[in-house]
Amino acid sequence: MTGQSGEHETLRLSGDAQEERPTGLAIRRGLSNRCPACGEGRLFRAFLKTVERCDRCGERMDHHRADDFPPYITVTIMGHLVLAGYMATDLVSSLNSWQHLAIWVPVTIVGSLLLMQPVKGGVVGLQWALRMHGFSGEEDGPADALRPDGSAR
Repeated sequence: MTGQSGEHETLRLSGDAQEERPTGLAIRRGLSNRCPACGEGRLFRAFLKTVERCDRCGERMDHHRADDFPPYITVTIMGHLVLAGYMATDLVSSLNSWQHLAIWVPVTIVGSLLLMQPVKGGVVGLQWALRMHGFSGEEDGPADALRPDGSAR
């Protein structure tokens, strides 16, 4: 929809006018191990430990809940790459089983370690963009929990 001045209007289906969080940009920032909010602060303080707060914009990162999703994505990606590599290698040359193991086990381990941190960053970026698990400004709790005044969330 365009207004008279040619500007685009944004359709919001929720009742509140919240600041827009572009999902793709937040995921890309997370994949590059940067804060999904500003894109400048570090996202990790250790290999898979996120910082408590972004040192640039102050956005809290400690309440994300990536859990087992990053390893699942990493296993899926590496499984496809290693299987394709194994099959392509087997078509070109006939290697013994131990030779395949000597090639593909280290490739799988190193590839998984290299992918894990960026994938976790992408998951944290996705959660931030979708306002999941405390990134909305409200404490994370069960969806069917009642507020102290007795009303539903």
